[in-house]
Order: sequence, then structure tokens, then C-alpha cells
Amino acid sequence: MGYTPTALIWKNGEWLDWRNATVHVLSHALHYGSSVFEGVRAYDTPHGPVVFRNADHIDRMYDSARMYGMDIPFAKDDICRICREVVSRNGLRSAYIRPFAYRVEGTFSLTPGADAPVEVSVAAIEWGEYLGSGAINDGIDVCLSSWRRLPGSAAPVLSKAGGHYLNAQLIAGEAQRNGYAEGIALDPLGNLSEGSSENIFVVHRGRIYTPPLSCSVLGGITRDTVIELARDSSLDIKEQPLPREMLHVADEIFLTGTAAEITPVRSVDRIPVGQGRPGEVTRHLQAKFFGLFSGETSDRWAWLDPVMPTTEHETAPNVDAATTPALAGEAG
Repeated sequence: MGYTPTALIWKNGEWLDWRNATVHVLSHALHYGSSVFEGVRAYDTPHGPVVFRNADHIDRMYDSARMYGMDIPFAKDDICRICREVVSRNGLRSAYIRPFAYRVEGTFSLTPGADAPVEVSVAAIEWGEYLGSGAINDGIDVCLSSWRRLPGSAAPVLSKAGGHYLNAQLIAGEAQRNGYAEGIALDPLGNLSEGSSENIFVVHRGRIYTPPLSCSVLGGITRDTVIELARDSSLDIKEQPLPREMLHVADEIFLTGTAAEITPVRSVDRIPVGQGRPGEVTRHLQAKFFGLFSGETSDRWAWLDPVMPTTEHETAPNVDAATTPALAGEAG
């Protein structure tokens, strides 16, 4: 799924035209994956656009940077403000926001320090269903991937680092080449881990299960949201290691992430999940989640960060540009 460029991108304290927000070809992040990022959604509501769990996403980005010794040279509050402002300045009602911190050029050393300083950018685009049109309503077909997730002893898997997504590309690419929307990976011990860019939930005999963080999963913001919404609905939910066979005995399966939101799984390796259609628990949690933005679910958690409108002279014009390749998704 491609995206259409918007007008403005924030970079290192300046608002730049989309085409001018560039980095050098010798940037450290381009060669070695030394970047961290977030995917954040803004939703249109009856009271105007809101950024969903803005501060939680930015907290995670700074945690990711800390694991790799990257010092982000802006305050968290400033980046949260820019995430709201990039939506407003580009005249968006709903958006996918990409805060991004990365090492620039200056050295080829693997331990760059001050020789490859950290820069920061924030962009926003319009973006629909990550796993395909109709995925959220109808569900998707997935497969068990031959690729495994990285162990925490090889890389800090709780960090949302750019380099980690090479593993994700292998999982997603294998699945799509074989006619599936997504692949599900195991952890190094053979337990269920997650999709290429989504956390996984399994419903079995009335209980909801999801792998714990120790199973090489990213600590997804949407994952945490679903756990809170399930508990708020008095649903039985448990975090525990799950054998791969749970994929084939599940009554329901769904994936979560900022990009994927809550996407049902209707089959695994062409074996139907339950009745082969989204189940009652999945539908209930979808309604609770999307109800946060329609007003049908009360935001008791203060997850919605309102976007204030810019003045007329601050609003960015449209950009006449060709559609460019899609952003990578993430479990978020």
C-alpha cells in the first residue's frame, strides 16, 4: 500500500517541504540500521482529530534510543507537540505519524558516539488499513513463518529499532510470496511470538491469551490497549507462553498494532480459525477500541491527545507528488 506525500515534515526544529526533508547517503542509520522510530495514529472524532496514546509512543521511542546509546536532542514534550502539529499543519483529520530518530553521517565506526550525531524528524500521512482493504472487517489469511524472531540475547527486542525490521521483512515477504497477508513467527524456543509487525492474541475456550514480552515480542501500545479494554469488559485474559499448536485449536485469533489496529485472522496455513470468520470476542474488542474515537467508549485512561487547529496562514498547501512506496508497519 503506497502513500501520498503531504506538504510538510518537521526536521530538527524546522518545518520543511516534503522533498527537502533529506539525509546524506553516508548516514550511519542507512548503513547500519542505527535508528529508532514510532508509528502513531491520529483519529478523527466528533470533537476533532486526536493523537492516540501520544505520550506512550514517545516514551517508548526514547526507551528504544536508550537501549542503543542514542541521545535524542529534544524533550519528549516537544516531540509530542510536534506529533499533534504535523497533523494540523498538513490539514489532516486522521493520519499515520512517523517520529524518527537516526544517526547521520560522520563515521563508519560501529560505535559512532559524537561522530554521528542523532537527528529527529516527524512526518504524517493519510493511511488506511495496513493489511489490506476489508481486513479489519473480514479478517486475513496468515501462515506460520519459517523465520524466527530474534532472541533478547542477540538484540534488545523491546527496542523499536530500524535494524530489527530486516527480520520483519523476511517474515512478511515469505508470507506474501506464498499468498498470505501476514506471517506468524515463533520465538527462539519455539513458542508463539508475533507477526512481522503485529502482536498476536488467541481466544481459546473463553479465555484470551497473548505471548508475554519474554517471547521476543515488542511491547505494543495497541497490545496494551487491548489488554486494558479486555479487563475493563471483565474478559478473562492471560499473558503466557503459547505453543504453536494454539494457532490450530484457537476459536479466534486477532493481530494488533498501530498500523494493523485490531485485525482478525480467519485462517492459519489455510486451516480455518474457528468458524472461519471474525469471532464474538474479536468483534467486541474492535467495538471497544474504535468506540474510543466515535465516543461510544469512554476514554477513562486519557489516551486521546487533541490536535489543536493551526491558523490559516500556518496550514500547509497540498503537494502535487507521485505516490511513493509504503512505510513499514510495526507492532505498536
